[in-house]
Amino acid sequence: MAKKAVASLQSGEGRSYAKVIKMVKSPKSGAYIFQEEIVHNEKVKEHLAK
Repeated sequence: MAKKAVASLQSGEGRSYAKVIKMVKSPKSGAYIFQEEIVHNEKVKEHLAK
């Protein structure tokens, strides 16, 4: 499935988007979790600043 997702990002409009992986500390357990999102290239810094 991962190959399909990557292949869809390579064509046409998909190049203007980036996959952002952010490490966040869980308030419940205290462990770190990874949040993955696909964000437009112009809003990557804004997304990581949150």
